[in-house]
Amino acid sequence: MKTTTEQLYQLFAQHPVISTDTRKIAPGSLFFALKGEKFDANTFAQHAVDAGAAYAIIDNPEYAIDDRFLLVNDVLTALQDLARYHRSQLNIPIIGLTGTNGKTTTKELINAVLSQKFKTLATQGNLNNHIGVPLTILTINNTHEMAVIEMGANHQKEIALLCSIAQPTHGLITNVGKAHLEGFGGVEGVKKGKGELYDYLATPGAERFAFVNSDDKILLEMQQARSLKNVIYYGNNANPNNMVSGKLLDNSPYLTLKWHDKTCSSYNVKSQLTGSYNLDNILAAICIGRFFGLDSDEIDQGVEGYQPKNNRSQIMQTATNTLICDFYNANPSSMFVAIENMDKVQANRKVMILGDMFEMGTESAVEHTAVIQKALSAHVDERIFIGKDFSSQQTEVDNANLISTTFYLTAEDAMIGIKQNPITNATVLIKGSRGMTLERLVGLF
Repeated sequence: MKTTTEQLYQLFAQHPVISTDTRKIAPGSLFFALKGEKFDANTFAQHAVDAGAAYAIIDNPEYAIDDRFLLVNDVLTALQDLARYHRSQLNIPIIGLTGTNGKTTTKELINAVLSQKFKTLATQGNLNNHIGVPLTILTINNTHEMAVIEMGANHQKEIALLCSIAQPTHGLITNVGKAHLEGFGGVEGVKKGKGELYDYLATPGAERFAFVNSDDKILLEMQQARSLKNVIYYGNNANPNNMVSGKLLDNSPYLTLKWHDKTCSSYNVKSQLTGSYNLDNILAAICIGRFFGLDSDEIDQGVEGYQPKNNRSQIMQTATNTLICDFYNANPSSMFVAIENMDKVQANRKVMILGDMFEMGTESAVEHTAVIQKALSAHVDERIFIGKDFSSQQTEVDNANLISTTFYLTAEDAMIGIKQNPITNATVLIKGSRGMTLERLVGLF
């Protein structure tokens, strides 16, 4: 007999910890035997129980040895349904956010701000997909007063699925740009995919809210096309409809900004973030904090206390250089704003090291050439491009413009070249897709 979602939930109430990795089995947990590209975790079910799991949820009857092995039609669907059912039992605000760039940084900022007043749960790391979101939802317990759920996608309909699980009462799209073009089918596909969050928030009969950057024309068009009713605006302009507005005061290299709300009171706050593009992310967190009733001191403490991690807009000081570590991921949109920021940074010597962008599909050649041209127009002292996609476009650039510019086919080649020509007394931007593993370069500076 197959186990129903309601029966699973009764067991979850007694064993409220989920395990999916037999190497990290929590005693008394529920083990979900998820399938991977190269493995079938049904085969590990016995090991999970032996290691301390109370029950193993499986979808292959061959492994249902005794009543500790619970059979379902599909383990992944069972996990998602369990999370969806758990969410329906919760009566707290859940803020769902997605976007091309800045999702994780914005999520962390929102969490840092809201945590000044509320017991807040936020997505850990990059658990933002069809497995990570349900796992995150299932960690919410009755001590939490709200949650911030990051939702990532590289295909259409993914955000719609994640919304059906997380059921956000509030939502935010950071921006829409050029990322995962291969999976989404171009920029219009990205807009449609990210817009699925607005679609959910616009569902008739539900009281849901959207936080929208009033400076972003694309987001405004997307919001207006869906006739969202409860919209809270923020931005760095003088839009009178903004709940919160702000402007950048300093970026050398940390951001200092001035912000004000509709009371016209203004406040200065210094962050530990670099990159002028993070102004919008900070303002989003401030706006959400204001919306939920935090005072200016609580908001400022949250912003000032947030320290970026995981190589996202992270400053690292070495003996002779200042590194801007932004190599967790990269796409044309994030590359452009990083280059523009580097152009504005005040430093005696500036070096840009850019690695290939992945998942560009048929647009790869065009987009890598565009990034090269953008980098060549920036006021920096040296440019280094790493990867086969950048290297293959070198011939598309006028060689007369390639002054103080070097191309390396691999990161290993770049490491050899940098060792032979050390970079010292400089501010260095390192940015590329995660698969380039550019963190290997850090030790050279």
